Amino acid sequence: MARVTPRVELLAWGGVVGPAAFVGSWAIAGAVTASYSAVNNAISDLAAVDASTHVAMTAGFVVYGLGLTAFGIALRQVLQGRAWMAAIATGGCTLGVAATPLGGWSGDAVHATFAGLGYAAIVALPLLAASPLARTGRSGWARVSVLTGTISATCLFASTFGPAHGLFQRLGLTVGDVWIVATASALFAAMKSAPSSRGHYGEVP
Repeated sequence: MARVTPRVELLAWGGVVGPAAFVGSWAIAGAVTASYSAVNNAISDLAAVDASTHVAMTAGFVVYGLGLTAFGIALRQVLQGRAWMAAIATGGCTLGVAATPLGGWSGDAVHATFAGLGYAAIVALPLLAASPLARTGRSGWARVSVLTGTISATCLFASTFGPAHGLFQRLGLTVGDVWIVATASALFAAMKSAPSSRGHYGEVP
């Protein structure tokens, strides 16, 4: 069987670069925007067409979307199941969010639809990874994955229907992003030791 290629390792970097760019963008853009509240305002407000941080936050969305898509392609090589599809869906929905900013040409409903689908995808990502991880003997990491998905889902639900929606949105997304970064980092270690690529599953420690 063919060895894991440098191309796959390069794609896995998307799971580190993407979340870092996304979190960095909303953290910095929010900090420099007067009257903006990370507790009460959504991340998408920073990318609204009339926001002074529109370009910076949109760039963060784009890097995140491309990064998660690349990460999903890499994840497909080392883990059974459909978690890789959720990663690519997360990336695609984020690109959709970037393309349909609040106050933009598409209307806010389209933006909200992409955001909602993105929430569902990032919650599904660790949950879909849990069973394949458990089957390969990584029960601890499988439990962490279930816990991650549960916390992320709870926070994102709270961001949609309760107060302090900005805070809960950030908590829900960041929990998922931490899992993505940790998994991408584990991929690097697995690739160094795995003798093969496709067909040698469950290599995430």
